[in-house]
Amino acid sequence: MGLKIRLARGGSKKRPYYRIVVAEERAPRDGRFIEKVGTYNPMLAKDSEQRIQLVEERVKYWLDQGAQATDRVHRFLASVNLTEKREVPEQTSKHLQSERTKMKVQEREDKRKAAMEAMEAEKEELEAEKEELEAEKEAPAEEAKEEKPTE
Repeated sequence: MGLKIRLARGGSKKRPYYRIVVAEERAPRDGRFIEKVGTYNPMLAKDSEQRIQLVEERVKYWLDQGAQATDRVHRFLASVNLTEKREVPEQTSKHLQSERTKMKVQEREDKRKAAMEAMEAEKEELEAEKEELEAEKEAPAEEAKEEKPTE
């Protein structure tokens, strides 16, 4: 039989508490186990010493006997230097955008830039027209002022 060092859940609803146990891999998660080698309380702060408690001698013994730690327990053991950290595998390229999607995004960006440039050009034209109208209004007013004193 294969041995596993794994978590067995305890505690109440929404208040988890785990025992770190050595059990046969076919035994139920919270069922029969061979030995309790520690505890894990996820409700405590991450820097708390009581969050993870291990009996290191027994863990070493069971690892020597061929017990395999589950992923989560392996992290705990690595944090106290009982095992080496596992390497994180690189992600596949599935998370990257396809060429077609990249083209669509680029087209949308180009359209947005063209619309912004058109709005800027239109704004400049309107400002130029506004200045011309103001200049036309001021010119007749100046002419009228010049004509009044001559009378």
